Amino acid sequence: MRLLLIACKVLYREFCYYAAISRNLVELSFLEQGLHNEPAKLRERAQAEIDAADEGGGYDAILLGYGLCSNGVEGLRSSKHKLVVPRAHDCITFFLGSKERYAACFREHPGTYWYTPGWIETNGAADKPRYDAVYREYVAKYGEDNARYLFEVLQAWIEHYDRAAYVDLGFCDNARYREHTKGVAAERRWEYVEVDGDPRLVIDLLEGNWDSERFLVVEPGEAVRASHDECILRV
Repeated sequence: MRLLLIACKVLYREFCYYAAISRNLVELSFLEQGLHNEPAKLRERAQAEIDAADEGGGYDAILLGYGLCSNGVEGLRSSKHKLVVPRAHDCITFFLGSKERYAACFREHPGTYWYTPGWIETNGAADKPRYDAVYREYVAKYGEDNARYLFEVLQAWIEHYDRAAYVDLGFCDNARYREHTKGVAAERRWEYVEVDGDPRLVIDLLEGNWDSERFLVVEPGEAVRASHDECILRV
């Protein structure tokens, strides 16, 4: 099959690797990490990629390398192609292998902040030098007292977590990513753990193994919707 994958850049390494060894011809298009923070922008950017593919045509299906992602994929549709979307809330499901495992991990350790190679490479929020640079910028703009207050507000989310979990799919030299995650955990006084990744969801998305338990297949003209239940997505 000839497939187009539209995915978040946080999964760049993983999708490139498994697309390279796939039996299918997979063309790759990556959008910048962080669009889940602006769901309307994610929807706009992804829909533009889908529309461009519809103009050219010729794909057996368009794959979305996203989960629901703050409802950012809701409303996406193709006029000519099937859309295939993993049943996932966010990208961590791609690393854990299934929505069931993701749900179990969340139930057992709700205060877990997840780290992956792509997350560390594309997201500066977990990087102390980046924090220091932002703080200096705030001091220059707003003064010491205001900068300290703004920084406390921006970092309030940290209080909701008590564990840093490093997970990867095991095909690259990940020592530096582990050390980075350990350093963040030590700085924030979080527990550090390593969790085995499972590439099956990524592999089966690219291979065309789209069973309805794990994937939503959206026919041309239909739209992706949130289902607000254990299925996560519906048409």
